[in-house]
Amino acid sequence: MNTLTLLPFIVLIAAMFLMTRSAKKKQQQASDMRNQMQPGSGVRTIGGMYATVKEVNEDTVLLDAGPGVELLFAKNAIGAVLTDDEYNRIVHGIEHELKSDADIVPDDASSLTEHDGPADAAASDQAVDLGKKDAAEEPAADAKTDAEKAEKTDAKTDAKADAEPTADDEAKKTDGGSEAK
Repeated sequence: MNTLTLLPFIVLIAAMFLMTRSAKKKQQQASDMRNQMQPGSGVRTIGGMYATVKEVNEDTVLLDAGPGVELLFAKNAIGAVLTDDEYNRIVHGIEHELKSDADIVPDDASSLTEHDGPADAAASDQAVDLGKKDAAEEPAADAKTDAEKAEKTDAKTDAKADAEPTADDEAKKTDGGSEAK
């Protein structure tokens, strides 16, 4: 036989070997994790339920899901053994203490605008122009624009009154009538 003919079979066998090897490795890790369970450790089942291990037997695990609620599960039904910090954060909502002494970001920006020294004094002496008009100028401008709008509206209504009704206007008047056509 030619080596080119055997090459696809060799590649296929190698791929199967690698896939089964990784699957066996994952199964071994899961088995080790389940064997490390001890009473008092927090777990998550494959169904997504969080509980505390109360008793570990050869093939089963007795879980405490709440006050007076004990559940018997197969060891294979345990999806993950959680650390104490992770279990308390998920189940009880308790955050562990921050381990760094770094500055904590404030909830608002007030601390970002507070300055000590001459920069703050110079900023308070100068007026900041944000493009807003003075209160005295605003009513005059509003009155002028309102008067202009009224004149334009009056001119439009006068033009409509002078114009003769169109065919569309007459059709609208007769469409709602009770007479049959």
